[in-house]
Amino acid sequence: MAAVPEPPSEGATPAASAAPSPAPAPAPAPSPAPVPAASPAPSPAPSPSPTLAVKAEAVESPGPGAGAGGGPGAGAGGGPGTGPGAAPGPGPGPGPGPELSERHTLLAVLQFLKKNRFREAEETLRREASVQEGQDETLRAAGPRGSDSAHQPDVSSVLSAYSNQGDPSLYEEYYCGLKAFIEAALDALKAELASLLYPVFVHLYLELVYNEHEREARLFFHRYHGDQEGYYHDDLRVLAGLSKKEHMQGNETVLDFRTSKFVLRISRDSYQCLKRHLQEQHNNQIWNIVQEHLFIDVFDGMPRSKQQIELTSGGMAGEAKREANKTKVFFGLLKEPEIELPLDDEDEEGENEEGKPKKKKPKKDSLGAKSKKQDPNAPQLNRIPLPELKDSDKLDKIMIMKEATKRVKLGPDCLPSICFYTFLNAYQGLTAVDFTDDSSLIAGGFADSTVRVWSATPKKLRSVKGATDLSLIDKESEDVLERIMDEKSACEFKMLLGHGGPVYGTSFSPDRNYLLSSSEDGTVRLWSLQTFTCLVGYKGHNYPVWDTQFSPYGYYFISGGHDRVARLWVTDHYQPLRIFSGHLSDVTCTRFHPNSNYVATGSADRTIRLWDVLNGNCVRILTGHKGPIHSLAFSPSGRYLASGATDGRVLLWDIGHGLLVGELNGHTDTVYSLKFSRDGEILASGSMDHTVKMWDTIKAFEDLETDDFSTATGHINLAENSQELLLGSYMTKSTPVIGLHFTRRNLLLAAGAYNPQ
Repeated sequence: MAAVPEPPSEGATPAASAAPSPAPAPAPAPSPAPVPAASPAPSPAPSPSPTLAVKAEAVESPGPGAGAGGGPGAGAGGGPGTGPGAAPGPGPGPGPGPELSERHTLLAVLQFLKKNRFREAEETLRREASVQEGQDETLRAAGPRGSDSAHQPDVSSVLSAYSNQGDPSLYEEYYCGLKAFIEAALDALKAELASLLYPVFVHLYLELVYNEHEREARLFFHRYHGDQEGYYHDDLRVLAGLSKKEHMQGNETVLDFRTSKFVLRISRDSYQCLKRHLQEQHNNQIWNIVQEHLFIDVFDGMPRSKQQIELTSGGMAGEAKREANKTKVFFGLLKEPEIELPLDDEDEEGENEEGKPKKKKPKKDSLGAKSKKQDPNAPQLNRIPLPELKDSDKLDKIMIMKEATKRVKLGPDCLPSICFYTFLNAYQGLTAVDFTDDSSLIAGGFADSTVRVWSATPKKLRSVKGATDLSLIDKESEDVLERIMDEKSACEFKMLLGHGGPVYGTSFSPDRNYLLSSSEDGTVRLWSLQTFTCLVGYKGHNYPVWDTQFSPYGYYFISGGHDRVARLWVTDHYQPLRIFSGHLSDVTCTRFHPNSNYVATGSADRTIRLWDVLNGNCVRILTGHKGPIHSLAFSPSGRYLASGATDGRVLLWDIGHGLLVGELNGHTDTVYSLKFSRDGEILASGSMDHTVKMWDTIKAFEDLETDDFSTATGHINLAENSQELLLGSYMTKSTPVIGLHFTRRNLLLAAGAYNPQ
């Protein structure tokens, strides 16, 4: 697919292959860029007027607790992190010092005495510590995690660490006793009970470290870390480095475990069996861990099999609570605006083609159906303010409708042709690719901090003339839009300079007037594609920003980064409207729902979250991947979501029910790009294993139309062999696939940088 490298030159010239196999398409390489220059002073970008009626403020999700400090897991604060996924906090938020730790401990002891009604002891301690009855809240606020009730597990974990001063030599006995009980349990219950081993192992180890039993902790970890599932090895590698109590201070992974309860979903039979065993053995150490650090989501019904548990396990904090996916999601598409098509008749008269009038009828019918029939699952049009359609947008929609009449109907017997754009000699390191909706422009983000934009058509890229030349133009002339362009500036590609680090994400606006880029320098930049200059630099993330994307309606855009939060922005405000907080690790990819009311985020904590743009709430938590998630794609209908990760699997989700409905196995490396065809019949996936694969989504979803879901238990049985859904696999010579795009007529475009072996 990728040709032998050629001498460096500018541009990207694709070569379309005959369907269905892709053809080699050498694309001349971007040449080395000069040192990044400072961008022009930021000025607000021209954009639509509507703004959200609600105040622009951080909205915490109902997910795992958020801290009030800054840094990783923080919003707009500074300093190293205080916890997973936090709202913006004033100023720096360092880890708790000795003084705060003592206050925290004092509060925990007072709570313990009050809970057990040791009134005299409580009053004596209050008197000696000079703490009045009403000062508990003040003390809690002074603690590093704030006063929010979601952070109570941190207080109880401190209490647990001080009260469980058991014999360190017995910890191994506790763990082995639990392991022996699980191995002797009924086969039907064994798989569910086995999921207890990992969180119990972690908390026993952390307790040993916290109580300064360094030798016993190291021995315990060495002997039993091999029992745990392979997808937890990254987390265990971090824990292996914690052998002293001091190491735990400010460690993000430890904070995740101590502030977020590990969620296990097991049947009532399994839970009763576990409870009975722990009570009979008087095993208080394990029982305390179950009570304080685990959330056991008990369901009525048959216990799940090992295969069913495997499908949804793997998240850093276990599975999602079933309650987390009960909120109603309006996944339907918004009603299309009614647009008159006066241009159609003129075009058809001019071209005198007999076939065209025949195509006009179905087009008008489908347009009428869209405008008259409201999707029952769609949100109200005014649920969030959307920009009004400009005349240019209406013309674009008319063009889309015309193109739709010429669209190829895809399926197992009619696969799309693939046109591959290969970046040759891309020594700067291609890190991101995006295509405009009309496939006329390609943008690439590079590790040398540059952004490059190419024209994918014979038409060259031109900038607007300078102010002096513009003043001489007759503004009333019919071709004024053509006259304002500077022919001297015409070239095949433009380089955009301004970022101070590698560019990890790029996204074109729907109207093709703007381009977003996100970078390691912690900023998101908005570039004008009229002047090819930076208009605004959005600063909110304190750490690298891994991804950014425009809303399908423009105006809004989303960004996600190393600080564990996603931020919602609008082009004419330099501060975010929403901060989506809840992930326990980096937000690695972001995607808008087709109706723009929801945002999906994928994270290195191996979970996907769906957020409501209106109120900032997390409405879906999806677990099942065994590695960081790097690609997301919504189906054109808005009902399904596809996700790809470092585990090489592509998972399909039903957004309405929050359930995993398909697993596509075939890739052998990270899946970096996913795209549904225009009508949703085919899903294309691109991977670091140098292949593009096509999957039959109609077959994958056809059995699900009955709505017969096991929502009570939160699991369904998936087809065992996903190879039946694989329609084709196409390999490049040595080019990882990092960008995919279906044109309006369903030609598949793919892009990547040639990687000589």
